[in-house]
Amino acid sequence: MGGKYRITGDKYPRMRRRRRRGRLVVVVVACGAALGVAGWGTLQLIDVFTGGGGTASAAGSKSSCAVKSAKASPSASVSPAALPKPAQITVNVLNATTRSGLAKSTADELEKRGFKIGEVGNAPKEYDKKVAGTGMLLGPASSLNTSLTVLSTQLTGAERRTDAAREGNEVDLIIGDGFKALSTETDAARALTALTAPKPTASTKKSC
Repeated sequence: MGGKYRITGDKYPRMRRRRRRGRLVVVVVACGAALGVAGWGTLQLIDVFTGGGGTASAAGSKSSCAVKSAKASPSASVSPAALPKPAQITVNVLNATTRSGLAKSTADELEKRGFKIGEVGNAPKEYDKKVAGTGMLLGPASSLNTSLTVLSTQLTGAERRTDAAREGNEVDLIIGDGFKALSTETDAARALTALTAPKPTASTKKSC
């Protein structure tokens, strides 16, 4: 080049375009916004598939409360008011073992505890030497959950049986080979109190 614009020397100025910083900033901002939108969308999808979402749960908690029935303690199959008192129960004490004197001593003890005593003696052939446990309580069908239940408090582990053909209100205590003694008065009184104590009734509650 000549004239006014003539370049001298061995070095030449480099001809570069000015960087457009404004455009670069716009691109960076746009990328950041796109990433933010993508992240937010991902979180929403996670909430949908996992059932998350604090607001939705809070709104639905009142309507989704389930009513549950509180578990009640097991109760007797007969009302405590229907149970007879010992003085209303006549007991026949029968000995099915080879040990003599058990029927008499057992009958005396039951009488001290308020029971009425009927027959005292040896068990009939169908039960004689055939009761392996502590004893058997036998009575009419109506006595299963009444008189026999009360009498069972006096002899732990005694088997209860009923005879549909049997009439009357008397019950039998048949002493078995495993018999040693009646339950202690303290244990028997505690068991009798538990029978007559009112049982808790079932109640309902909301589980939220």
